[in-house]
Amino acid sequence: MIIVMGTVRVPVENIEAIRPMMAKVIAATAKEDGCIQYAYAQDVLDPELIHIAEKWRDMAALKAHFEAEHMKVWAQERATLGLFDRKICVFETDEGAEV
Repeated sequence: MIIVMGTVRVPVENIEAIRPMMAKVIAATAKEDGCIQYAYAQDVLDPELIHIAEKWRDMAALKAHFEAEHMKVWAQERATLGLFDRKICVFETDEGAEV
C-alpha cells in the first residue's frame, strides 16, 4: 500500500474559491483504479493550512493518478490561487492495523 501525507497552504482569502475545485478533484480521483482514500481537510487552528491524506493500492496506481486528465486541470486551477509551502511525502507500507 502507498500512503501519501502532506500539507499545502492556501491564502485564507482563496479558501472559499478552492473548495469546489478540491471537491471536483476528490470526486474524480475516488473513481480511479487503485484509489483507496483521497482527502483534503482544512486545519482547525490554522485556516490556510490544508492537510492531504491518500491511500493507494500500489505505486503504479499513484503514478497513473499523476497522469490523469483531471490532475492536469487541477494543477492549472490551483496555480491561480497562490498555493504555497507544499510539503508532500510518499510512504510504502502494509495495510496497517486498527487501534
